[in-house]
Amino acid sequence: MSGRAPSIHAIVVVGGGITGWSAAAALKKRLPALAVTILPLPPPPDALADRIGSTLPSIAEFHADIGLTEADTVVRAGSGFRLGTWFEGWAEDPPAYVHAYGEVGRPFGTASFHQHWVRAARLAAAEPFDGHSAAAAMGRAGRFVHPREEPGSPLAGFGYGLQISPARYGEMMRAYVRHLGVAERAGALAAVRLRGEDGFIEALRLDDGSELRGDLFVDCTGPARRLRSALGEAFEDWSRWLPCDRLLFAEAPPAAELPPLDKAVATGAGWRWEAASPLRTSHGLAYASAHLSDGKAARALRVAAGAEAEGDAVALRQGRLAEPWLRNCVAIGDAAVAVEPLEWTNLHLAHDAVDRLVSMMPDRDCSAVELWDYNRQANAEADRVRDFLALHYIASRRGEPFWRAAAAAEPPPSLAHTLSLFRERGRLPYYEEETFARDSWLSVLLGQDVLPRRTDPLIDAVAPAFADDAMARMRSAIAAMVPTLPTHSLYLQNLMRQSAR
Repeated sequence: MSGRAPSIHAIVVVGGGITGWSAAAALKKRLPALAVTILPLPPPPDALADRIGSTLPSIAEFHADIGLTEADTVVRAGSGFRLGTWFEGWAEDPPAYVHAYGEVGRPFGTASFHQHWVRAARLAAAEPFDGHSAAAAMGRAGRFVHPREEPGSPLAGFGYGLQISPARYGEMMRAYVRHLGVAERAGALAAVRLRGEDGFIEALRLDDGSELRGDLFVDCTGPARRLRSALGEAFEDWSRWLPCDRLLFAEAPPAAELPPLDKAVATGAGWRWEAASPLRTSHGLAYASAHLSDGKAARALRVAAGAEAEGDAVALRQGRLAEPWLRNCVAIGDAAVAVEPLEWTNLHLAHDAVDRLVSMMPDRDCSAVELWDYNRQANAEADRVRDFLALHYIASRRGEPFWRAAAAAEPPPSLAHTLSLFRERGRLPYYEEETFARDSWLSVLLGQDVLPRRTDPLIDAVAPAFADDAMARMRSAIAAMVPTLPTHSLYLQNLMRQSAR
């Protein structure tokens, strides 16, 4: 006798937004023997993974894992490409900078590229750090092509995400889920019924009096956590590092020429965004209610976006569950981690949680040691996302009370260590479950003028004049290449024509 518990057979996904459809699709595609049922409750306004259109490059891997092509997710779903984010006003002195996906510069000599750049910056002889990024240059010029696997080409080392239209993308995902054979159950959730002996969820009672049973329940209902909250919850609050607690949304018509960069513009009490897809231009404002009233925020967004805010301000409590997976219920997306859309991590965290769930699927007893390891990994990833977002505030240099308080906050220990190590000699620590690559960290640190006190001694073998010449050649190659590329809008048009053949 092995003593093995019965295998999980039936999974119930609750939540009808992008997060719920994505979870159902991944579970059914990658574990086809499972019976997957979805209860597609409408997503609430604060379920940001279901309404933010900007995504990270990891979305392409998620699509490939569940069997979707770029024709499905770009052409049919009306998506565009995005190369990164333009940050404006996050510090008073440095100019705007771009956080683009992929490499910035290329190593030469015996040290990392950024160490040569730091030495030049300390001598006041450096061009902008993002000037050595092909993706940033393409984004600034409004141009796009797919990366090319050509060694030495400026186009060989960058990544890209998608700018989706959530409604259209959600319709595509729903159709795909049904195609895969997921059962869709109509109705509203009335109650969660627990088993007396172990506190597991036994069934969901619906508004028509019927019940929905399963071995495992996946909560994709947003921050309300309508399933997971029935088991109790310990929530770690991040508001001391991420001070925005309100969001406003607005939409405008799509632009004639689609920029492949989003904008994140700092304001007196928070920041606003602008992100363009082929079907709409999304605008929003993240702010702290202690420094800006909802009425003044709505007026500020109207002036910036030229459009009225959609609905009331959305309250946001940033942080994460201590145990996103407890007993036979796992919280996914905003049900597990709630963060503002700065750096657009909302859907990425949901996708990673789904992938982790699939790869760590337990038996029906949901062994405590297996759930502990899932929670360890999920929390490690969430905490480093928190660190990366908090970096933007702590490294800010603005004079308003909101920004002075944000910059003065004592960082979480892991971010404090990162900043201390970088400020000493430009080095970055290694952490498990990092969402953002080292060049992403460097783009924000150096873009917001956080310079190390000393440089790596490995660069001493390379004369400053030689390093300056090498960096100039990189910039020249990028500058010569960018005008030869199609605009983002033209590239999308050509892709649609090719898909229609």
